[in-house]
Parts: sequence; C-alpha cells; structure tokens
Amino acid sequence: MEFLLSEDEIALRDSIRAQLAQTHSLDHLRGLEGSAAVADVAAWASLEDTGVLSLLVPEDRGGVGLGLTAAVVVFEELGRRLVPGPLIGSTLLAGTSLGAKRIGLVESPAIGASLPTAVDCPGDLEIVAFLPHPSDPHGPITSASPAALNLEIVESLDPLNPLGYFHGEVKDAAMLEDAPAADLLRRQAALLSAAYSVGMASEVLELAVDYAKGREQFARPIGSFQAIKHLLADCLTKAEAARCAVQFAAALHDQEDVAVAEAEVMGMSTGQMLWRLSAGAKLLADEAAIANARTAVQVYGGMGFTWEVPIHLYLKRARVLATRFGNRKAMAETVAALY
Repeated sequence: MEFLLSEDEIALRDSIRAQLAQTHSLDHLRGLEGSAAVADVAAWASLEDTGVLSLLVPEDRGGVGLGLTAAVVVFEELGRRLVPGPLIGSTLLAGTSLGAKRIGLVESPAIGASLPTAVDCPGDLEIVAFLPHPSDPHGPITSASPAALNLEIVESLDPLNPLGYFHGEVKDAAMLEDAPAADLLRRQAALLSAAYSVGMASEVLELAVDYAKGREQFARPIGSFQAIKHLLADCLTKAEAARCAVQFAAALHDQEDVAVAEAEVMGMSTGQMLWRLSAGAKLLADEAAIANARTAVQVYGGMGFTWEVPIHLYLKRARVLATRFGNRKAMAETVAALY
C-alpha cells in the first residue's frame, strides 16, 4: 500500500488551497464572527461548484467519485482555513435522497437523556440528520427539519460555530432509507473531523513559526531560542503523527482487501480494526489541534491572548470538534477495548 500522496492528490490539495485562499480569507472569516449564519452563500456555492461537497458521490450520480483518502486531504485544507458551516454532514450525505443540501449531522440523544443535544450552525441548516446513539449501533439514520426541533439558540464558545440545543427525543423524524450504515457513517464523520483538526494543527504551527522568525528579542529572532525551537518541534511531531494516522485509517476504508488482510493479522474483525484506527486517529488529531493552538498562543506571547490574533479561533474550533463524533473519553475507551 502506498501512503504518500499521489500526484492527483497533491494537485487536489493545491487547487483546494488556492481556492480557499480566495474565498475564505481571514478578513472574510472575521466578518462572519458572531453571525447567526456562517455558511456565506457565495463561499458555500464555491465549495459546491468545485465538488468539495460531492467528493464521495459516484460520478454516475453527478459527484466527483473519489474516496475517503481524497476527502481527508480536502478536509485538512478546510481546517487550515477554518471554513465554517455543516461540512461533514453535507459531504457524507450528499449522495443520499437528501441531495445537495446543508445538512447537520448530530448524534441522537440516548433514551431518557436529561442533557440537551447540541446542533452546530443551526442558522445554516436545511436538514438535520441523526446518527443513532452509540448504545444502539444498528439503529436507523433519521432526518428532520431544523424548525421541527424548536432549537434553543445559545452562546457558543466558537464565534464561527453558532450553537443550538434541543431537549428530549426527536419526534416525527423520517427514516433515511438510502443512508450508509450508521457504523460506517460514524467512522467517516470521525475521520473527516480528525482531518479538519490536522489542518488546524498544521496551520497554527506555520503561523507560530512565521511569527518566531520575525519577532526579535535581545536583538535576535525568538525562533533562534532553544526553548521556542523545542516547542515548535513538538508541534510538528504532533501534527505529522496525527496526519499519518488519519490518512492510514482513510486508506484502509478505501481498500477493502487490504483492510481485511490487516484485520486478520490483528486478530479482529474488519469493523473492529477500522474502529481502532479511526478512534486513534481522532484522539491524536484532537490533541494536536488543541496543543498546537495553545503553544502558538504562547509563542505569540502577550499578543497571543488578544482578539486580533486569529490563534484563538483555531483553539476554540479545536475544542468544539473534540466533542463531536466521539469525545476524548469515548475514543480512548474504544481504542483500549480493541487492544
């Protein structure tokens, strides 16, 4: 199996990076802070037009027809630019009867749950799709209109990720007959989330390195100080380890024969092996995004704590994503149970 990016994947990465530099500049994002709807119409349309949201839809159904390996490459670039909106649900369910809509993907609450269920970017959603609760792994995937949920809009930690809550069970939700299996969809969502986090971890590292090269103290760039070098080297290690884990897990999802052989070597089912890799990848990616953003704040010194420096946006998004599609505790328990 080849783990380096192919020429086509490199070209895909570079083209997406160039597009996002134009459509999702920092100034553009700062203008969306605190808005009820953050999926800007023109910017979202550009994602649809270039096939970003139809990567996994077969070509004979109007999509791009690529696999999860290409999707994680693209989502890493989305993370670098902090692209807001319901990206994961819209990408994973674009090939279903829901079609090309802005789809929020959330986990159904457990039966009798007292805590509210969070829905990201409620002002942007056309449909909310519900994964069955992990306690019911073979349950159906359902969908409902955001208006039917009576969402309570609350203040969000992330100014580019508005938040709504609903209480209780989802009533009158329609079953999504042509959705992928819930177990597969949950793994794919975890990997796309992880890829986005890898992008954030890489971008804040680059921002910190650039700042360390230009910021002088004691007549020397602070990047020449050993303590700063060590901090940034640790960030690079975290980002690269997470990237490798995400791409490995995605590649095995795309190559069934290799996944089966790998599972046999590990002495477990294919599904168990893929879950171990996916959960491990998300653990590493979430940790890399949070730790690297915190380190970047430190490298920026007093400026790192100000609203003007964008590092705080990455840190806030990283903390939000770390609670989606499997939090640290759930992913760690999944990995531990499969060793």
